[in-house]
Amino acid sequence: MRKLLFITAIFGLLVFTNSCKKTGGSINPLSSVSNLGIGSYLTLDSVLGQNLNYASLATSTVGIMATQFPNGEAVTNIVVYAVQGSSYDTTKWAKVKTVAYAGAKTVITVSGAELAAALGGAGAISPGSNYTFYNRIITKSGKTYDVNNTGNNSGSGLVTGYYYHSAFSFTAYVVCPFVAPIAGTYKVLRDDWADWSPGNLVQVTDGPGPNEVNLSQVWPNAAYGNVVNPLVVDVDPATGTATVKKVNFGNYGGGYNMTAVGVGANSVAGYVFSCTGYITLTMNVVADAAGGNGYNNGPTKLILQKQ
Repeated sequence: MRKLLFITAIFGLLVFTNSCKKTGGSINPLSSVSNLGIGSYLTLDSVLGQNLNYASLATSTVGIMATQFPNGEAVTNIVVYAVQGSSYDTTKWAKVKTVAYAGAKTVITVSGAELAAALGGAGAISPGSNYTFYNRIITKSGKTYDVNNTGNNSGSGLVTGYYYHSAFSFTAYVVCPFVAPIAGTYKVLRDDWADWSPGNLVQVTDGPGPNEVNLSQVWPNAAYGNVVNPLVVDVDPATGTATVKKVNFGNYGGGYNMTAVGVGANSVAGYVFSCTGYITLTMNVVADAAGGNGYNNGPTKLILQKQ
């Protein structure tokens, strides 16, 4: 929300310059028209699953369907890498497999067995952990693009910008049962609503009912808004799958009377893993409560780690 308080207007110029790939040294791709070229990226069609069942890793799969952006250079292959958590440091990536691009809605999946093989064995995988799979695309001319050489414009560009629907990565969670209590101090790893900065410490409480988590001390940040109704997360005790039913959680003034709801089917928002103290949620955040101005922040991710 803080960005709404300090930024009144942002105007950007996007020049599709080889997906911001430099051609050598520290060449600025905008310094000469001769440096401009055609880049490429994949767009996300659908998510095929995010859960790896720890009890049956060999047969569990996660993945996505993706399609090449139509105005880009032809894609021939996608190399899939894995890392626990997330990291753009390629020295931490483990190669999982290469998938041939087969046209629109190409299926890119990873099984628990494939992930274990890439990481050195099933012993490297623990319940409650999460993994990011990074897709490096290879074009017909041999160029490669991934999160490291593609412009992201501080979060609004091709890699994570909502309107591009890019498929540079996907995530898997090794599910574990939810066992309360989980109340305590959590570190903010990501807050797309910008009430908090990464590294800030916040308080999470239990309840009000069984298998529920209360985030009303997280959103809204008391420095910016007032609680209207508690932001309560319902958790499936068998898997840690988290649901956020639509709630008017905070009024920030100026027409920003905000609601949140899980982006998935039946308001599923993500996961709460009590075994590792990890909370990851994606919610649609909109100013559509009473007196709201209609501002739509779109799918908004919040990630917390217990300390």
